[in-house]
Amino acid sequence: MAATLRNLREDPVFVVPPFQLGVASGDPAADGFVIWTRLAPEPLRSGGGMPMVPILVKWEVAADEGFRTIVAKGDAIAHPELAHSVHVEVAGLQPDRPYWYRFQCGKERSLAGRSLTLPLPGARKDRVRFAVAGCQHYEEGHYTAWRKIAEEPVDFVFHYGDYIYEGRATGPGPRLMNGRIFSPLRQHVGDEIYSIDDYRRRYALYKSDADLQAAHAAAPWFVSFDDHEVDNNWASDIDQDGTPAEIFRYRRAAAMQAYYEHMPLRRSSMPMDGHMQMYRRAAFGDLMDAYFLDTRQYRSDQAQGDIDAPINAEVLSPHRTLMGDRQEAWLFGGLARGTARWQLIAQQVMLMQLAQHREGLAAPHYSMDQWSGYLASRGRLLDHIADRRLTNVLTVSGDAHRHFAGDVLRNGGEGPAVTSEYLATSITSGADGTGDGDAYHQSVSGNACLKAMTDRRGYLLCDVNRDSWRGDLKILDSVMRPDGQLSTFASFVSERGRPGLQRV
Repeated sequence: MAATLRNLREDPVFVVPPFQLGVASGDPAADGFVIWTRLAPEPLRSGGGMPMVPILVKWEVAADEGFRTIVAKGDAIAHPELAHSVHVEVAGLQPDRPYWYRFQCGKERSLAGRSLTLPLPGARKDRVRFAVAGCQHYEEGHYTAWRKIAEEPVDFVFHYGDYIYEGRATGPGPRLMNGRIFSPLRQHVGDEIYSIDDYRRRYALYKSDADLQAAHAAAPWFVSFDDHEVDNNWASDIDQDGTPAEIFRYRRAAAMQAYYEHMPLRRSSMPMDGHMQMYRRAAFGDLMDAYFLDTRQYRSDQAQGDIDAPINAEVLSPHRTLMGDRQEAWLFGGLARGTARWQLIAQQVMLMQLAQHREGLAAPHYSMDQWSGYLASRGRLLDHIADRRLTNVLTVSGDAHRHFAGDVLRNGGEGPAVTSEYLATSITSGADGTGDGDAYHQSVSGNACLKAMTDRRGYLLCDVNRDSWRGDLKILDSVMRPDGQLSTFASFVSERGRPGLQRV
């Protein structure tokens, strides 16, 4: 590889170590995983403070934390075209076991990360533990939840989206947030982001956080983007501002390139022609099949101007889609053929159809950005699960900045539970929140499907064994100070073959 690059720099010298953004692994398979880093000695400078030439990076994977037994090693090239990021697809490893990895560039060596391989397809697996988290607005709190996740003995992390937020720096003074006075804890750099350099600098700002780096280094991640990685509530090639589609696609392409540059993704997810292949499947032996969805790239525009509204013909239209035809067929086929004891649907937005009953409203209102705004898509998914008697399906999601746990019913509340859903709260977005009892909480608390809800920051911890699935809603008492205390707000268990959450 090196011999074909005339301008390759093989032994660079750094005044400041280049691994300021940490290391990460992701998309594990039975024989390996992706390992990632980005060379950026000065992360907030243009180009990360790197010379604009390709740079040689060495990597190694060990069977032990002390790197006494090296099982794989090699060279990679950090290209300036990809912000000097490195994505190594390690293969040839043993299934269902931990490994450790690190990088070296010149005389500089990164800290080590830990990853895990998946079991062989169909192999017996008795337990899988994983965390679900996302929505990490930099200005609105400490990343204490990521430090707590790094300390959990999990097999993987699912990041449901909103890794960055695209807005401008809001300034140090107080402002209104959700009707309350709020003073930002820390600041974005610059204005709203549009260019590839803007997006790169925003990722560098977020990834400079030590708690986030610790969570990346502790376990492999499966990542998905939601809206703020590009622009709030975007849908396909439509943004919220009325920008012509042919112009918005330039911004979306820049955002997707920067997202790929900063995530431990395989080459199969590298952006091509303004598109990323993000929906994918992972098999955890015979215990669990996981389907990671993409509910942004293929969706129809939000109905009714994307405001909470009653159900109308547009919401019910069979011609509108959340997943797109190809992804829907892929998911339905996988669920129908699945033989694992559990099937996980991991995606971005709420599947429960929560009616909002507020004083003065003639009819209940629903979110148009969630599955409740795409009722034909939602109905097809629930019909597929129910009609095939798939009693082992659970869903996880995010985006709403609160913990929710509940059962998913057809047609807004009819019949028995088809599946159940955990919606993980935010890492920081919403700051310390309101707890319980605000106007939104009161408006949805009467939904029969809803088992628990709170406006606190934290994450979801799932513990899956052969006959039961436990979900713990983890919360912090504060993210506006660095020593927030972790507790469990509520816990539920699902029994295999019996859809529905039981509180424990």
